[in-house]
Amino acid sequence: MPIFRSLIVDKILKHSHDADEALKAFASHQGEVLHIDAATNKRLLRRIDLHLMPLLCLVYGLNYLDKTTLSYASVMGISKSQAEGGIGLKGDQYNWLGSMFYFRYLAWEYPTNRLLQRLPLGKYSAFNVVMWGLVLCCFAAVTNFSGAIAIRFFLGVFEAAVTPGLALFTSQWYTRSEQGSRVGIWFSFNGFAQIFGGLVAYGIDRGTAVHGSVIEPWKIIFLITGLITMNCRWLSKHDRLLCIERIRSNQQGVGNRHWKWYQMKEALLDPVAWAFCFYALVADIPNGGISNFFSLLIKSFGYTPTQFLLYGIPGGAVEIVALIASGILGDKLKNRILVSCIGLIIAMIGMIMIIAIPSSHPSGRLAGYYLTQASPTPFVALLSLISTNVAGYTKKTTIAALYLISYCVGNIIGPQTFRGPDYVPAEITIVVCWGACLVDLVFIWWYCRRQNGKKAEVRARDGYTKLENQEWLDLTDQENPEFTYTL
Repeated sequence: MPIFRSLIVDKILKHSHDADEALKAFASHQGEVLHIDAATNKRLLRRIDLHLMPLLCLVYGLNYLDKTTLSYASVMGISKSQAEGGIGLKGDQYNWLGSMFYFRYLAWEYPTNRLLQRLPLGKYSAFNVVMWGLVLCCFAAVTNFSGAIAIRFFLGVFEAAVTPGLALFTSQWYTRSEQGSRVGIWFSFNGFAQIFGGLVAYGIDRGTAVHGSVIEPWKIIFLITGLITMNCRWLSKHDRLLCIERIRSNQQGVGNRHWKWYQMKEALLDPVAWAFCFYALVADIPNGGISNFFSLLIKSFGYTPTQFLLYGIPGGAVEIVALIASGILGDKLKNRILVSCIGLIIAMIGMIMIIAIPSSHPSGRLAGYYLTQASPTPFVALLSLISTNVAGYTKKTTIAALYLISYCVGNIIGPQTFRGPDYVPAEITIVVCWGACLVDLVFIWWYCRRQNGKKAEVRARDGYTKLENQEWLDLTDQENPEFTYTL
């Protein structure tokens, strides 16, 4: 079928004039044909893990710690009157502090994704990390609600680049079969941050209670968490080429700095992209509420603020285990989507326990809260699938931005659903949201499986021929018949 082959080739070549950076790297290579055996692949992977993963884990852990510092401050005196050392929060002002971070995050998410594409990824990411640490330190100087709003505003600006930046790093350095577990590992440092933050906050609270302090405890926690935050020379030129070669099977290269409008259009018309966005929005209504109110939620069970600072720590351990197990098992079984649903089902059971168990049994309700910390597993799985299942660099950054914009909207809505004193309406809202998310996940799994079947039919037709270096032409996942979607 020469005519069919011509149509396929014409479609591929139409947009391939501006190829991926990987093709440019190979263009200057005039040595022997690159071959990666099992030993070489293992050596490269070990080297990448050793140098890259600690940085990704540390940055993401600090990112979560900084966002949730406000929750620790809520039980350490930030809401008290100015005369008592707080900033005099009234009415629903604490709710709006929780939401304000995500308003600016929302507004800046798309521009920062464009900058991640245009500027050197490592340098731009590092700039944002340093700036968010400095801004968080400034929270200790806040004396009123207006100042706190301004700080949360700028935190949103600088932290907007973190998640998409780390997802791009992962897609550039790891193969499809490695990405799910790696994203699960660095995202699990949310849990480590929760454990660390709880211990630090407890130590500050006990220390200032016993020995006194000229600085309010809630200000100390902002200073400590803020100050902590504050090209690959570890690979030879030949090894850099080998690292590019080992991700050839991803069918998506390592990046392209030029904006392509047709890829943006394809992203906006892709049904699975909007299914991703639906999940991020609906799932993060619960996240926005729990991440800002988990201290007050546990306090509502009947525990004291000091008890909360310790009792919140096991929740971080649950999140760590759930994320790492989901990532590894999802990659091993080659089904990240359905495996990740297990964590969400566990979280739903936990929230139902909180609703159903009477207040006279706080330990049972606390156990339910711990189970809710397994809820991020599908969010992380979909984040890894943006790295794995979206090809074309402009399309990838566009969908990543849409996903995180939806994440912001959900987190803005979330704190507004938490109205005291018992938070039951918010708890019911969370169960409903997670139920809708399960339906959405099944749709994504079905759609990707169906698209893989269609692509297999195209590759099986007479006359179909794969082009040389087709992997490095910066083609989208829909353009490239060789591209298959990870489930």
